[in-house]
Amino acid sequence: MSEKDMDQVVRDLTLMLLYLTSWEEKGFDGEYHRAWKGYPFEVLDQLRDEEELISGSNRSKSVYMGKEAVGEAQRLLEKYGVKE
Repeated sequence: MSEKDMDQVVRDLTLMLLYLTSWEEKGFDGEYHRAWKGYPFEVLDQLRDEEELISGSNRSKSVYMGKEAVGEAQRLLEKYGVKE
């Protein structure tokens, strides 16, 4: 497996774990998922900065997952055969 493929697998697994360990909260603009950031910072930075799937400050201990992130995580779970 190439390094690029491995990076993609790590990214996919991180997004799935964020989703699986998330909880729902109500905000001003509806409900959203929130998860603790106990994952590699490089991957979290990629999901936040490059892909804009999660948000949260560097100082916070949790991140917010947008609807797009939740949808992608659910698609990845199905792709990898993981049941919620």
